[in-house]
Amino acid sequence: MPQIPTSLPARSRGFTLIELMVTIAVAAILIAIAVPSFKTLTVSNALTTTANDMVGALNLARMEAIKLNATTQFCGNTTTSNGSDTLGTACGTSSGAVVMLQNGAATTVRDATMGIQNQVRLATAGITALRFGGQGLGYKATDTSKSPYSSNTLADICSTMISSDNHRTVSIAAGSIFTVSTSTGACP
Repeated sequence: MPQIPTSLPARSRGFTLIELMVTIAVAAILIAIAVPSFKTLTVSNALTTTANDMVGALNLARMEAIKLNATTQFCGNTTTSNGSDTLGTACGTSSGAVVMLQNGAATTVRDATMGIQNQVRLATAGITALRFGGQGLGYKATDTSKSPYSSNTLADICSTMISSDNHRTVSIAAGSIFTVSTSTGACP
């Protein structure tokens, strides 16, 4: 009867130094390719999240106005765009906050929690403050005629950390339809 070897030959017990070095070199190349792509993905997601947060706050302001038949305001980032009346004063410079006027007093519906910081910034002068009446149509906070705000940019958010698709523009059409578009351009 033939004898079965109880131990393996020395050659098949592990990796050679050359095999290990080739594996490390391939891993290093893959990491060098993946890291910049991951950074681009992360910054792009931060831009999209900030734009979606803004649209969410705008929709909240609009829905609260309709639901309670009260005047609400999506706050801009300057006291000039917010106005000087009760709602405008309640906004101050809390961009992205939503305040509501009920029984002559301003109530905060949503605190300002926009992600405009570090890698994401405003490309334009600011965020336009919008007010919504009981019918849900948005108008500029300082517009006394209350004509629906349409086909206008509310905010342009950008990042210098990526070179393409580095802008998210939040716009309104027909006083109640919000859109976010992506573009490429210089970010101040």
